Amino acid sequence: MTTLWKDDEELFKIARTELFTALVGDVLDKMGYLHQFLPPGIKPLRRDMIVIGRAMPVLEADVFAERQQDTRLDVMRKPFGIMFEALDQLQAGEVYICSGSSPRYALWGGLMSTRAIAIGAAGAVVDGFSRDTNEILRLNFPVFSQGTYAQDQGPRGKVIDYRVPIEFGGIKVNPGDIVFGDLDGVIIVPREAEEEAFAGAIEKARGEKQVKQALEQGMSTVEAFNKFGIM
Repeated sequence: MTTLWKDDEELFKIARTELFTALVGDVLDKMGYLHQFLPPGIKPLRRDMIVIGRAMPVLEADVFAERQQDTRLDVMRKPFGIMFEALDQLQAGEVYICSGSSPRYALWGGLMSTRAIAIGAAGAVVDGFSRDTNEILRLNFPVFSQGTYAQDQGPRGKVIDYRVPIEFGGIKVNPGDIVFGDLDGVIIVPREAEEEAFAGAIEKARGEKQVKQALEQGMSTVEAFNKFGIM
């Protein structure tokens, strides 16, 4: 058990103020977790947005009607499927992370952000587009997506499940994994690796400050790497 943080709130505060995704990714690489970054096209709506929290995975599917009556599945008869239920089940500190659909419509918007803020959610990461961009920016809610596109999911997509494992750009996301995103990408930290990964990242971040000071004072990169083992 690490002594660097006592709970999620403290860990996430350290991550926001001292860490960035590259550090955590470097440590995960050393641990043998080589494929934890979501695709590079997933970017924050604003450059300074940071998201960190526990994953609440959401599974989306393409459809061709807002209500489908000729079906064996109740979820197909409901507009948006069970998206509203999924949104209401978000908990404080969680990230709504959604995949499964084609990039033909927006998976996140302004009213969803308003509800998520009221719950205390940490952000949204979607394998597709977001919309209502100006509203989300005014709300200052961290949203990461492939970009912005106004086309609605209503007659095109439905949430069919949530709090289940999903695949996002080839990366498995389990409920409760840590989602950490900044301008350079979004990384998924599995539960079983989180303590070692973040402890290593904190150590690396604090060590890099020493390296930076040494470089500023004229030490060569070769000398700095030999002395600190960080570059």
